[in-house]
Amino acid sequence: MRRGFVIVFFLFFWIVVQAQEHDSTGINMGIVQNGDTLIFKNLKEVVVFPERVFKNKRQYRRYTRYILKVKKVYPLAVEARNLLAEYEPRYNALENDRDKHKLMKDLEKELLDKHKEELKKWSISDGRILLKLINRETERTPYTLIKDFRGGFSATFWQGIAKLFKNDLKAEYDPDDEDQMLEEIVVLIELGYL
Repeated sequence: MRRGFVIVFFLFFWIVVQAQEHDSTGINMGIVQNGDTLIFKNLKEVVVFPERVFKNKRQYRRYTRYILKVKKVYPLAVEARNLLAEYEPRYNALENDRDKHKLMKDLEKELLDKHKEELKKWSISDGRILLKLINRETERTPYTLIKDFRGGFSATFWQGIAKLFKNDLKAEYDPDDEDQMLEEIVVLIELGYL
């Protein structure tokens, strides 16, 4: 009996020691400072937002629907940022207004062919979120973008159309006040939490 107990004890001790072995597969950089070794390791960014308190289930459902809308719209805002970075230098390099107009018409046709069916299914609130996210990603309002690339008349025309649907192309993105919830959701999407 005693011999069995000793064997079980050593077996348990061996398992504990094996479990405490360090994982040597990762390479970590460190320095020795005052006899202590400080290890440097990249950690995923931790974002802390105030806790959302919902008064009832209806508010919670509205919030989860808003998250789904942002997740649906956000990739198009990122695409707008990438297209702006790609096409703005090319647009500015062109000297002839006719070539600039042709470049924008070709891009517009390409984007409509790619996203037309998807955009037909969107609601007005999806469009409102997209306008805010385009402002966030490009750091310019949609009105300014249209004015820069299509002209003042076109920008005014589309601003009038947006006003009919209770939108505003000139509205600034305000992550600290009006668009705080939208900013939180986008940050969580970018970090991979949503």
